[in-house]
Amino acid sequence: MIKARIVVTLKNGVLDPQGKAIGGALGHLGFDGVDEVRQGKVFDLQLDGDDKTATEKRLSEMCEKLLANTVIENYTISID
Repeated sequence: MIKARIVVTLKNGVLDPQGKAIGGALGHLGFDGVDEVRQGKVFDLQLDGDDKTATEKRLSEMCEKLLANTVIENYTISID
């Protein structure tokens, strides 16, 4: 069994209205000094097998086909 985490974030230069709203809300709650907030997604997966190289390839395919919109998002894969 392999555990993996995929983090998907917006590419630099892509507007992030949700991050902006979160940043504004933090300021209204008294959390001063937050200059910028960028939001993203996290996927934690458990996969059968023990070949980390093959698993990383499968995870990349999952990101390219479903988990990330690669036109506007980047993703990183971490395998334990």
